[in-house]
This record gives sequence, C-alpha cells and structure tokens, in this order.
Amino acid sequence: MREQRAELFELLLNPVRRLARACQKAWPEREALTEVLLAGFDAIPYCTYLYVVDLNGFQLSDNVGRNGRIPEHFGRDRSARPYMKEARPDRDFILSEAYISLSAHRPSITALQTLYRDGEPVGYLGVDLDLRDLPMSGDLYTEPGQWHQIKGDPAIRGTVFQQTRVESALDRNIDQVMSILEELIVERGMFQCVLHFSSSRATIWVVDDPFRYRILQSDALSDPDICLAYPPRPYPADAEIPADSIAAILQGLKKLRFADDTIYLRSASINIFNGLISLTFSCDGSHYMPYSEFLDKDTAFWFGGDSG
Repeated sequence: MREQRAELFELLLNPVRRLARACQKAWPEREALTEVLLAGFDAIPYCTYLYVVDLNGFQLSDNVGRNGRIPEHFGRDRSARPYMKEARPDRDFILSEAYISLSAHRPSITALQTLYRDGEPVGYLGVDLDLRDLPMSGDLYTEPGQWHQIKGDPAIRGTVFQQTRVESALDRNIDQVMSILEELIVERGMFQCVLHFSSSRATIWVVDDPFRYRILQSDALSDPDICLAYPPRPYPADAEIPADSIAAILQGLKKLRFADDTIYLRSASINIFNGLISLTFSCDGSHYMPYSEFLDKDTAFWFGGDSG
C-alpha cells in the first residue's frame, strides 16, 4: 500500500501543481476558477472531481467531473471531511488517507494542493479519486504469519465464569469426527475447515470448488460415508501445513475442547495454504497463529493464564 501511495503521489504532483498555478491566477472568482478546472480536468490522471476551497474548507468553485460542471457544490462546507482534517497550509501537497465518499459511498482518496496569492496560502485545489479507478501495482496483500490475539464481545467475557461447557453431538463423537476430518484434508481436497464444536457443524472448502463453502452437520461429520462425496485428491504441494501435521493439529484442538469446562474451545479453523490455525474460546477471545506455534503449545500454556 505504501508503494502504491508513493507512485500515485509522484504521478499527481506535477499535473496538480500546474493546474494549481492556473487556479491562483483565477482566485477567488467562482466562474473563472470553474473554467480553469474544466480546461484542466483531462490533464489530471484518474481524477473523479476537481474543486477549489478556501482555507476553512468552503467551496469557491463548482465541482468539475467527467461530464462537466456540477454547480450545486458551490458554497459547500467541506471542513468536516476527512481530507480537510489532514490539510495544513504549510503542507504544500498532500495525499489523504482513504475514506468513504458522501456521494457514491465508495472508498476514495483526495489530493490537496495549497493555493497561494502574493506568497500567502489562501486555499486548496482538491482532486478526488475513486479507488476503483486507480491502477493496481505490487503484489496481493499476504496475511503475515504471526500470532494475533483479538478480544471478543465484552458482554460474553463478563459472564464467562457463569457458564459451563455443555456436551454437544460433536463432543460425543469427537474421535470419529477428527478421523473423518483428517481423511478429508489429507486425502480428499479439503483445504480449509471451520469447526464449530458447540453447534456440531463444520464449514469446509475444497480445492475442486474453492469459491463455495459446504456445511457438514453432526450426522455427516460422524459418518465415514461422507468421505465418498469427495473424490481422492493429492495433497497440495504448495500447502504450508505438511500433511503429516494434520492429525496432531486435530488432536490439539480436541485437547483444548475438553481441557476446562469454563474456558473451553468453542470453534477453530485450519487453512493448509496460509498455515494458520484460529481458536475462539468460550470467553470469545480469538487467536490466529502459525500451525507450528500451535503444535508447540500444550494445554498448560492456554489455561495457565488468560486464554481470552
């Protein structure tokens, strides 16, 4: 993201400054400013709207877009908008953080170029850009392979010691369920699984149809025949989790489910490609961690302190 912002900054800087010089000559007349924006619109890459505001954020020109002028924005108070909160006269050119636009309700960015008369700052040239129009550069974001702990609903955390784990259908058949899940992951193309212990169901994704999830309820989870619904597939060579670690991970989840009747594992997920395990406990606290770290921890680690 930083690289893309830096590229956009460099791309906009000179065209916006050239247009700003023309705006300074037309300052502060509405019609003259709007005509300058109309003439210069096509020179600003990826631009959605142009406008001019004073230092207090009051608009002195019409909006100018791809289809021409939009006069109803003249006189608009933009002072409360996120980009105006970042504006300072001593910052000659800024590229705002992304925000949601008021008109189209879409992620946007605004560039602001300070305008000067007689060497003194008098206002800003605003350049709105819709994130959908910007070119994508760089690689797709990759989830970092490090431990994350996320606190859950405070209402649940506040009553955690008033609850006790109730045995579910999945709990009663836990060994068979874990064997079936191991078969599905290692031998039959399942690459992600979210296991809900308390409601006795699993949400799964398979390599043959990765964009659709499937739900296995308690009867399917405990019936080996379910394996016949998924054809044999070789274990993916690019999986982060080795096939021979799947059984140990599933057994680790089982131990956390039964280790304590008050602080217990409510749900968990496995994704073999990013190598992450997620755990959500009865206190509604969640952990996301690399599978290797999960395997390194025993139940004493989780229940010797605050697990949520």
